[in-house]
Amino acid sequence: MQHVVYSLAGASLIAAMAFLTPGASSVASENGTSNETLKSPEAFKSISDKGERSVALFNEMGKVITHPRCMNCHPRGDSPLQGMNMQKHQPPVVRGAGGMGAPAMRCSTCHGAENVPFTGSEGSIPGHEVWRLAPPEQAWVGKSLGEICRQLKDQKRSHMTLAELQKHNATDGLVGWGWNPGDGRTPVPGSQKVFGALTQAWIETGAECPDV
Repeated sequence: MQHVVYSLAGASLIAAMAFLTPGASSVASENGTSNETLKSPEAFKSISDKGERSVALFNEMGKVITHPRCMNCHPRGDSPLQGMNMQKHQPPVVRGAGGMGAPAMRCSTCHGAENVPFTGSEGSIPGHEVWRLAPPEQAWVGKSLGEICRQLKDQKRSHMTLAELQKHNATDGLVGWGWNPGDGRTPVPGSQKVFGALTQAWIETGAECPDV
């Protein structure tokens, strides 16, 4: 068992990172850099058909949406996933109220306001001031990109208008964590700025979805 001490809101919090099995230590096997690029909206201007361009833009957004960094927080079921192999979180935790964990094991028990490097080994504990799972209505794992797209457009499931979705993609800090995931983790491709611009361009071209 490895113990890591870090500061949260001016107080010391001792987080017990148990079960350092291949699941929990998988961060050490990631290369820490993304080999995939994210094209800007300008790269799609040559597509004359507006609907086709919209689908192409969402397919590009899919490089971020379907990346394990994002999918791990949009699981099917009540347990988050972790690592590039998207295995169940270790130690075992559940969604709980508001997606923030069970009363005796809140996400904030181990996940502080920022990433914290391990002491004495490679890797880090991921952190953000609000650490939570996406709502069950926004489960992405096991779905095609087209299904995810239609889910995002459905306000009953996304709980957002398209304008709010764009702002979420472009400015939300927890989304932005995907590009700054801490030591030992591979970030999502591109940048949040480009992801936000792609989202805006997708909306402006009709927010069309891939067929599958």
